[in-house]
Amino acid sequence: MLGFLFGFNARLGRLHFFLASLVLGIVMVALCFAIGAHFYNNKSLSIAQMAWPLIWLGIIFLISSLSLQCMRIRDIGWDPVCVMPTWIAISIVDHLIATKFPALSYDPLHTGTVVGGLLNIGMWLALLFWPSAQYVMRPPSFDFPSEQPDPPPRRGGESAASSRMARVANGGFGRRSG
Repeated sequence: MLGFLFGFNARLGRLHFFLASLVLGIVMVALCFAIGAHFYNNKSLSIAQMAWPLIWLGIIFLISSLSLQCMRIRDIGWDPVCVMPTWIAISIVDHLIATKFPALSYDPLHTGTVVGGLLNIGMWLALLFWPSAQYVMRPPSFDFPSEQPDPPPRRGGESAASSRMARVANGGFGRRSG
């Protein structure tokens, strides 16, 4: 089921990933402005009432962006079931290091380190510029091939088809006993 939800089994090329990420960002910004405008026009509504629509919008954005990233990682040829939890774990560890040791963070107000930022940029560059993997339609197996390969061409002047036609034309179609 997670394969259908997050796109673990789908593939998305470089250009499609870039354009889909761009469109997703534009749509999310437009929806945030629409929610903000709605609550700005209705003065009787409080800021706390605006929280739930924004939380749901954030959840939709998170699921959509993770799905796009998983599809692109599958297209690269990596396994998103391994890569995505590793990427999330590195981000969590980076956040913990930056909060426990503020001297290692960008600045005292930032919750990330330089190493985590470089790893994040490296992952995004890989998603944007890494070439797509070539996929085989069926998985490799250690069984004998089901199809026999074509025989090597004959060195003689005539082809196999012409020699068969000559045998048939000369009465060599089959043995006849008289």
